Amino acid sequence: MSLVEDLLAGDKRAAAKLISLIEDGDEEATEVIRAIYKETGKAQTVAVSGPPGSGKSTLIHRLAQAFRRRGKTVGIIAVDPTSPLTGGALLGDRVRMGDLTADEGVFIRSMGTRGRLGGVSAATSDAINVLDAFGSDVIFVETAGVGQTDVEVAALTHTMVVLLMPGAGDDVQAFKAGIFEVADLFVVNKADRGGAEAVAADLEVMVGMGEETGWVPPVLLASGLRDDGIAEVADQVEAHFAHLAESGGLEAKRRTRVEREILGALAESIQARGLALRSGTAFSDWVDRVLQKDASPREAAQGLLETLGPEG
Repeated sequence: MSLVEDLLAGDKRAAAKLISLIEDGDEEATEVIRAIYKETGKAQTVAVSGPPGSGKSTLIHRLAQAFRRRGKTVGIIAVDPTSPLTGGALLGDRVRMGDLTADEGVFIRSMGTRGRLGGVSAATSDAINVLDAFGSDVIFVETAGVGQTDVEVAALTHTMVVLLMPGAGDDVQAFKAGIFEVADLFVVNKADRGGAEAVAADLEVMVGMGEETGWVPPVLLASGLRDDGIAEVADQVEAHFAHLAESGGLEAKRRTRVEREILGALAESIQARGLALRSGTAFSDWVDRVLQKDASPREAAQGLLETLGPEG
């Protein structure tokens, strides 16, 4: 299979083509992922989350440069589940990271989730596997913003870096509801602006109120635009990975990710087979029953699931 051979040989075009197949839900992607899966599990994976405008792209750009100076190859995946057709603002990410595209040690790809029934988790997980097998030492996944998507991506990566910026007091409080619990490192970006220390102080208080897990998320100040504090962020990303390796956390992370991958693939398979029933009489009958209040949507789903039976 030439696509597999080209990918394992470090061919960027093969990596780009395979990620496109993943986005399109092409069957060939499933075969290639199966073929390369034994070559995965070597990269350090880092999710970068934060509100729109917090400077995620700029910070990742600077971190990529920092890790390149440390002799590491870098993969970057920018995920935008809200713009599946055009890629939205993520095209801008590639423009802003233009100086990295000429570096053979850096691969950058923006992607939506068009065609993938499993959503952002399934598509992102497969894309991570591609860049892992491709040979990237560190893989950054930029999420669209704070929300459920970010929590899902956190389960697929080793380290979750959460960005805030001055003037984001309300966002700090919002973290209590979700993303705060999965953060491994906080970065107050755009720290050249006034109020950065106050945001950092609020975060320090919240971190101190968290449960003791053996790793206390550091709170760092940085300016991606000025390239200030980036080395310290890179140090803490590496320190967290080392902590996972020493504490046995890597294996726990790996198991969590595999569980999510299997569940995502299962959901994708069931949904694809379920959609195939949509044109049949059984689906129409259940819709009529729900409309007539003779059944609930959950009962309909269960009935259709039983109709599927074993795949043959």
